[in-house]
Amino acid sequence: MYEEILVPTDGGPAAGAAVAHAIELAASEDARIHGLFVVDESPYASMGSGAAEIIETIQQDGEQAVHNIAEEADSVGVDSTETVATGGASERITEYADENDIDVIVMGTHGREGLDRYLLGSVTERVVRSSDVPVLTVRENSEE
Repeated sequence: MYEEILVPTDGGPAAGAAVAHAIELAASEDARIHGLFVVDESPYASMGSGAAEIIETIQQDGEQAVHNIAEEADSVGVDSTETVATGGASERITEYADENDIDVIVMGTHGREGLDRYLLGSVTERVVRSSDVPVLTVRENSEE
């Protein structure tokens, strides 16, 4: 059913829950995991010279996050790829899915409601609304 599974990450706990679920799904389907971290440079554009250092740090964090996915996948015999991209997160995720023949996207969600959700927005929600492939959302386990 699934051969290519995309798991976008920001390195946080909600993404961690999605990674664990995606790897379990990939193992059961003999599928490949695509770890993706998106660096959105736009919030730092007006910062001047300090922006480059911040973006480089975020890029390094992203490289570590997708490397962690690959290591976790490898530990259970799941093939994986690692990608760090730039751009708007939701747009880049759906573009990646289209460009790489992804069968399902597995994403974490914080489960925010009300004003928090309205004010902060949700990358996961935007991907759910715009993706041409199924999106499986995994809620962060607040008890861990």
